[in-house]
Amino acid sequence: MKITAITQARLGSTRFPSKIFQKVNDKTLLEIQIDSLKKSRQIDNICIATTSKKEDQKIMDFSKQLGVSCFQGSEHDVLDRFYQASLLHDSDIIIRLTSDCPLLDYRLIDEMISKFLDLNVDYYSNTLIENFPDGQDIEIFTFDTLETAWKESKILLEREHVSPYIRKNSDFLGGNKFKASNHSTSSDYGNVRMTVDEVEDLEVIKILIDKLGFFQKWEEYAEYYVKHPTIHSINNSIKRNEGYKKSLQKDS
Repeated sequence: MKITAITQARLGSTRFPSKIFQKVNDKTLLEIQIDSLKKSRQIDNICIATTSKKEDQKIMDFSKQLGVSCFQGSEHDVLDRFYQASLLHDSDIIIRLTSDCPLLDYRLIDEMISKFLDLNVDYYSNTLIENFPDGQDIEIFTFDTLETAWKESKILLEREHVSPYIRKNSDFLGGNKFKASNHSTSSDYGNVRMTVDEVEDLEVIKILIDKLGFFQKWEEYAEYYVKHPTIHSINNSIKRNEGYKKSLQKDS
């Protein structure tokens, strides 16, 4: 059984171009995330899924420096990009991540993989109920589940964001095609931002790393953020999953 972590990355962000190459203590945001993923005891392969645009060749080149694979595919059909990257690694289980989350906790990923295997579900995530910090978003699904979504997804939203077809057809949300479950936490950290969508987010990441260092448990970063109003006041006005919600409105 092969478990592949695929993180999607591109340089053409409209809100914060080239954000994944911004540096904190001489490490790019992308590098910080990949270094964390390398600490996982469960992940067999790490793949950066980027686009075939000329500017994203830089990501392909950087992946070689990081010692991980990179797949270049469709800019807008991200579902196809993930599917093709999964085929490249002959994956049985896929972990979907986004590269603008540098503080992603490898321990949480391993914990969720173990739970996913125990539950024997098609889809497992900590985003069906948003109690984890924005920036600790993890989705896990089988290759068969991804392939079904790839074959049957038709509308733009389902192609742009990988998992909407899986989620809406899951038993968790009233569907009957996929078995799904949510990974929960006892406290609600849904208003904590550890992702980088805007320049203000980067400022927060720099502070958290400066105060706590790299690769701490996600709870330590979250608690520090919550306990220091001067930090969360920097970026707490930014809406969670704004790009995804815009797509929802476009396809409604």
